[in-house]
Amino acid sequence: MKLYEVSTGDTVYRYEKSIVMFFQGKRKILSTSVYNGGYHENFKAVFNHDGTCGAGMEFKMLSDTYEEHMKMIASKIGLEPEFVTGMGTAAQMENVAIHSLSYKELTVTAIVTGGIEINGGRVGDPASYYKPVEKPNKLGTINIMLILDADMPPGTLVRALVTCSEAKTAAIQELMAGSNYSTGLATGSGTDQTIVVANAEAELYLEGAGKHAKMGELIGKVVMEAVKDALNKQTGLNPQSQHSILHRLKRFGVNTETIWMKYCRLVKQPVIKPVFLEGLAQVEKEDSMVTYTSLYIHLFDQYSWGLLSEKEIITAANRILFILTKQYQVTAVAVEKLVLKEYMAALEFVIIEVLRENLK
Repeated sequence: MKLYEVSTGDTVYRYEKSIVMFFQGKRKILSTSVYNGGYHENFKAVFNHDGTCGAGMEFKMLSDTYEEHMKMIASKIGLEPEFVTGMGTAAQMENVAIHSLSYKELTVTAIVTGGIEINGGRVGDPASYYKPVEKPNKLGTINIMLILDADMPPGTLVRALVTCSEAKTAAIQELMAGSNYSTGLATGSGTDQTIVVANAEAELYLEGAGKHAKMGELIGKVVMEAVKDALNKQTGLNPQSQHSILHRLKRFGVNTETIWMKYCRLVKQPVIKPVFLEGLAQVEKEDSMVTYTSLYIHLFDQYSWGLLSEKEIITAANRILFILTKQYQVTAVAVEKLVLKEYMAALEFVIIEVLRENLK
């Protein structure tokens, strides 16, 4: 089906678990993909492909190498493999987000699919490999096609890629999405890919794509909007779903099961688990609980970044716990030293005390 017509005149189609943009003229392309990546001026199309085989089914390679696999995908969807570049993903093409912004003659368009529930991480997190594997078991998760309706030198195309990456990270940070590999906030996934396309036939010629240039501003705005839209469509990641103490605490290893286990140890006559879960579902989204939990964990972030001292954090953390105990009329344990496990246990204790009162 025809999905979208870009201001460049290029048409975007969705078919056979793929999104393909066919070029109507000369384009300058910069791709981060292993398959025909780098800078090119002779491509006829670019594509994004959903490589999943179905719910609960493993990703299957069509060849011995990922590059050959992508070539076979290109042929399968009717493209000339030597004149295209493409990205693989685990996101469904039906969940694509397309956003466009214009200023005078310039139009910037972002076509994004993505989800970071499983593969989301923070730059600098512990790595999983040194040499790349031949058969990857994790597909790209936030894939971006960025179309710039202007001509520009290759270096500006690279700068546009940097701005695009910054915008993607800013979108994830504003959603407070946590890393799956550390206690940090995510900055992307380990397998994100981007293809930037510039219109080599445009009369408009620009040399700036950074934050001070209008094109950079449009890239930032359109990519942030599209990334947030795609994450919401794919996994329901949005401000409403993030208004939850469980979502905020996930990166610290605190979840429904850890709270349940501690509840059973601390409460002499615990309620049955379904009743506990109903009570927790209520508490986890209460305004005060979400607000003060957010402040509490962000204190630890600032300690990790070296912005606040241990003494400052402990003092502020205990004040937050005191506010919660007064509001909910429960007891608390004080934070005495800044060890992550003990720091989070103090907050969990308050949550359990609130549950104990509510479930009487």
